[in-house]
Amino acid sequence: MIMPPRPKWLVEDLDLKTIEQKPTRFGYAEALLELGEKNPKVVVLDADLAKSTLTCRFAEKFPDRFFECGIAEQNMVGMAGGLSLTGKIPLVNTYGVFLAGRAWDQIRTSVCYGDLNVKIVGAHGGLSVGPDGATHQALEEIALMRVLPNMRVIVPCDSNEAYRATLAAVRIKGPVYIRLGREPTPVITTIRAPFQVGRGEVCRQGKDVAILACGLMVYLSLLAAKKLSAQGISARVINLHTVKPIDEALILKAAGECGAVVTCEEHQVMAGFGSAVAEVLAKKCPVPVEMVGVRDSFGESGEPWALLRKYHLMDGDIIQAALKSIKRKTKK
Repeated sequence: MIMPPRPKWLVEDLDLKTIEQKPTRFGYAEALLELGEKNPKVVVLDADLAKSTLTCRFAEKFPDRFFECGIAEQNMVGMAGGLSLTGKIPLVNTYGVFLAGRAWDQIRTSVCYGDLNVKIVGAHGGLSVGPDGATHQALEEIALMRVLPNMRVIVPCDSNEAYRATLAAVRIKGPVYIRLGREPTPVITTIRAPFQVGRGEVCRQGKDVAILACGLMVYLSLLAAKKLSAQGISARVINLHTVKPIDEALILKAAGECGAVVTCEEHQVMAGFGSAVAEVLAKKCPVPVEMVGVRDSFGESGEPWALLRKYHLMDGDIIQAALKSIKRKTKK
């Protein structure tokens, strides 16, 4: 099979042993420092986790624009809403489970209801948090954030995209949620890769099945597509970094041309990224859809890649989902 052309902004080497790996929070921290230099309106709030979220780097350079709120996530979100009303651009930081869980009411009523210009950054998303276990592995927050009116939801695929997403989020007027990971994950895009909120990117062309993914799952989807190619199956891979507003046109084009879809997320399959894609397809282009994600289960403590294998989020699981989706298509 002739290999499809590779976008210039996508790295060529996908081997886990040799590819560069960085936590997405690293790209976020770099963007924060750049924003601090260029925009005096930017302020940062944290809830006693500045070393983990890496906002400590911003605090060291801009101490007058950093607010340590302690373990008081609800109060922190309320403070951010107030700061936004004074013309500041606050970025609120802690683990995603604490922001989306403990502070959901404040995000809903104090930020989204008034369409306030607050950026909410949930760190340690997904199973790949690893040893911290179920209490710290955010597997529900994409669903909790995307349901809120006025909220945008972004899940970067790597550190470089997290950098670009942060800069883009600050340019938007209104609430934004950005999901970040803890552990080093493959860097698959270059620093010059395109990024536009609400617009996905085709990482690999294909005609037999469309694999739509966000976050770390974009890398695993590319691995799956490469292995499917060896079986004579042409898989299209799309990075849908913006879960809300989702790129409906790109989803419909891929579904219409491929006739079968697989969604991949490091999150519960219910109400998350896969559900967002399915909502689009159910209305305008019903095709077979298989979802790869966590299935109504909490996580557990363990090594990141071991957890991804145990909960069936690896490239082999994506391959099986693709084959199943294609088989359903041919039965029609």
